[in-house]
Amino acid sequence: MSSLGKMVRMKRLMGGPGGTSIIFAIDHGMTSPIFLDPLINTKDLVKQAIAGGANVVMMGRNFAKMVVPETFKGETSLALLLSASTPRCTDGNRIVPVAQVEEALRLGADAVVVYVSLQGRYDAEMIKFVGEVGEACEEMGMPLIAEAEYPSAYMPSQQQNGEYGEEYLIYNARLCVELGADIVKSNWTGEVASFHKLVRAASVPVVVAGGHLVEDEKFLEMMVQAKEAGAKGCSVGRNIFQHQNPKAITKAICDVFRGKKRIEEILSELRNA
Repeated sequence: MSSLGKMVRMKRLMGGPGGTSIIFAIDHGMTSPIFLDPLINTKDLVKQAIAGGANVVMMGRNFAKMVVPETFKGETSLALLLSASTPRCTDGNRIVPVAQVEEALRLGADAVVVYVSLQGRYDAEMIKFVGEVGEACEEMGMPLIAEAEYPSAYMPSQQQNGEYGEEYLIYNARLCVELGADIVKSNWTGEVASFHKLVRAASVPVVVAGGHLVEDEKFLEMMVQAKEAGAKGCSVGRNIFQHQNPKAITKAICDVFRGKKRIEEILSELRNA
């Protein structure tokens, strides 16, 4: 890693025990086709996630300005969204640029985030955008988190797996690293072996996406398997901010990636929180 600035920021992003990153993703106001009611309490949700152990918060510019001063602890990192999606567009979900690396520097961010959707028609402009962001990040010492995911975060899981599958995710992850990504966020492939293949193909820290809201046991078991496959943490939104106890579920996630507790013990503590 050539840039001292990037090296320092990466140490903060991956600063959890064992070099882990627990990212609270609360950018869904720019990505969800419908408004998700818990987002009304964004500031409180961020407070709870940080109290539970999240060390990175992923969000857009204006809510960062409103929330960060009152919620961030000294060791908490901001990851600024540089792109938004168009999930209600009749022409298909497209990813569009909404911010630049320079703004992230001005806001004190430790990373920028780009969602990478590959679905054929707009791949050329998507690749061009990611390449330009990667170049700017290298020049300015800013880590790039690439969300190398399925084309829509809100598509039903069975449809995602059926239409795209693990080879799509592995290709997307590797492409993003080739273009400059320092951390890759990917959907869970469904099994340890295939996700481990993705981790090896990426060759940079990989964090698993939280995905659709599911019951606690299924969600945390996915986290356990992702860790076993080599994930260095996770980036979770709905399974935290739509949970009845955001602080407790964040702590449970941290216990998976940073502790030595068995899943049964983690679930028991969560139920009694």
